[in-house]
Amino acid sequence: MNNTAKKVILTGGTGLVGEGVLLECLTRPQIAEVLVVGRKACGKTHPKLKELLVPNFFEFNEIKSRLKGYDACFYCAGISSAGMHEQDYRYITYDTTLAFADTLLEINPNLAFCFISGSRTDSTEPGKIMWARVKGKTENALAEMDVKTLYHFRPGFMKPTEGQQNVKGYYKVIGKMYGIFKWLLPNNVSTMQEVGQAMINSIAIGYPKQILEVSDIKQLAKHSRSGINEKNT
Repeated sequence: MNNTAKKVILTGGTGLVGEGVLLECLTRPQIAEVLVVGRKACGKTHPKLKELLVPNFFEFNEIKSRLKGYDACFYCAGISSAGMHEQDYRYITYDTTLAFADTLLEINPNLAFCFISGSRTDSTEPGKIMWARVKGKTENALAEMDVKTLYHFRPGFMKPTEGQQNVKGYYKVIGKMYGIFKWLLPNNVSTMQEVGQAMINSIAIGYPKQILEVSDIKQLAKHSRSGINEKNT
């Protein structure tokens, strides 16, 4: 990949991961512009930031021109599976993701696609944990698309970035007790900054694996531009 600053599309800007990745993008020189695509405003302003509000991720025909000319998509949109029926969770996690990816690749054939999955995702698909097999099915379907550069990020517990507003439940506890969690579960926790840095580095310098577990995320986050062998470029 070339060393010019990238223009990226980001989804999920009002969620924990999306907001954290967005904050990282706005401060990193590798990113020239961020277009946040979502159903509601992310609530932030910055010279690098543009926003596109869409009511339906299956209907982009009239605004495709707004999506043209981008180098990558950081797909951070998602929802907790707690209390959801599998069909509803699949619609949001699988159907919506693939529809959006298909639209972007039609407009930007060389687009890099970075998908936020999750630790313990089941890429074999028939597992007992509903969210894990749906995420795995989504990973597999994306891999079958004509994506020249594709990465699946599987973070575990994440310490929110200072200043994040979209932090709920136990992630507030993780933020306050990160040192303990990091000591007890070193291979299952990272910071949101590390996740954002790793996603940015993946499109700036590449990574030799398509699926990035927590250890890969932490490794890629700290590498300089010369430290990784490029792949899928």
